[in-house]
Amino acid sequence: MLRMTLFAALRNQPFLCSSSLQTLAQWLGTTLVSLLLLGCSMSHQSGKVSLTEGMDESAGPVPAYIISTPTATYYLEKHGGGLSSMLDKDGVDWIGFNNIKGSGHKGEYRGFPNAIHKQDGSYFHAMNAGTDKANGEVLIEHQNHVRIAFTSANGKWVGQWDFYPSHCDFTMTTVSPGYHYWVQYEGVPGGTMDDTDFWFNSATDIRHPINDSHKGDLPSPEWYAFGDESSPRMIFLLNHDDDTHPDNYVSRPHMTVLGFGRQEKNKFLNTPKTFSIGFIESVEYEKVSKDVATILN
Repeated sequence: MLRMTLFAALRNQPFLCSSSLQTLAQWLGTTLVSLLLLGCSMSHQSGKVSLTEGMDESAGPVPAYIISTPTATYYLEKHGGGLSSMLDKDGVDWIGFNNIKGSGHKGEYRGFPNAIHKQDGSYFHAMNAGTDKANGEVLIEHQNHVRIAFTSANGKWVGQWDFYPSHCDFTMTTVSPGYHYWVQYEGVPGGTMDDTDFWFNSATDIRHPINDSHKGDLPSPEWYAFGDESSPRMIFLLNHDDDTHPDNYVSRPHMTVLGFGRQEKNKFLNTPKTFSIGFIESVEYEKVSKDVATILN
């Protein structure tokens, strides 16, 4: 809550620059320094994609690549290679990961893409007690594009992250032979999983309560969007391929479980694929559907 409040207050204050933050740091404590620097960076990087490194305090803390864009701020955990937090324009985190062992659906299971799970390792998840390490490398750092690739510790999986002003792409570029994966959003729409949350997808324009489930393959373009009644935006997930694999969704008491290429505990993806995640500043089906489709153009 403290991070969200400070983020909202600072993100539009261009007068808070490095010299001021050094003084504030002595008063506020070092645990908030990375957040304050992020607020300054956001105010000077409007319309751009910027990369810094720091700590995701709410997640552990855990070390993270921090990618700031006009639409979202992504915390990409540096040892596991998955998103630990994803903040909207108001500083609300729609993932809510923390690394407390035993927290389950309340924290340690959350993240994106959570792709490799207990088969040939467990990779591309923010680092928790069950995650295997992956090695990250920054490949592109431009004002409108940041690319970071992670290679699993066993060298058999490679996941590539591409951050743009409007969204983020995750591509599984290398698949371990003979194994399968899924791509999941396990998070908290609007900051908390509760009865005010809802979803719709490419199969239905009906606003479904968050506890409604979905089973089966989504029609092209394959996408899902989650919202909260108190928020003016939705988080979306997009599969760039029109495949025939199941894209199942079920709710848990404290988080969503959307899995592209997932049916119960079964994984179906075994080729390189790209998926997108981001925010759309609307809760209307027609607008969300149109904006998601433009990513594929």
